[in-house]
Amino acid sequence: MRAPEGLSCFPTPQAVAAADPEELRTITGVTRSRSRTLQALATACVEGLELDPGADRDETRHALLALPGVGRWTADYVALRCLGDPDAFPAGDLVLRRALNGVSARQAGVRSAAWRPWRGYAALHLWTSQALSGCRTPRSPG
Repeated sequence: MRAPEGLSCFPTPQAVAAADPEELRTITGVTRSRSRTLQALATACVEGLELDPGADRDETRHALLALPGVGRWTADYVALRCLGDPDAFPAGDLVLRRALNGVSARQAGVRSAAWRPWRGYAALHLWTSQALSGCRTPRSPG
């Protein structure tokens, strides 16, 4: 299937917001629920939601959490990656929890309190440590 005009490469929020929901789902390969979330986010951006380091972090977080399909993990991830929040920490992230010896999301949040206000850097470090742990090559004998 050929992508509709404006949806083939880095579409604008306007193009995603205006796209046919089923066509958007087919093109992106996501579930209907995720497609609705993507369209709701695009619509919010068209209506003024800013997802850049200059945006108000608290307002943006509240706006994201008000969107259908956006939970704490997504809001924290966007705060970290898009807003540049050095203290954002998606405590429910499975990889972060695995890096912290398999703790619960609540326990990860409690443990991360000691790293305030730099928990975002800790998250990046923990993700990287987990990514690299599978890349280590065994040493040659002798």
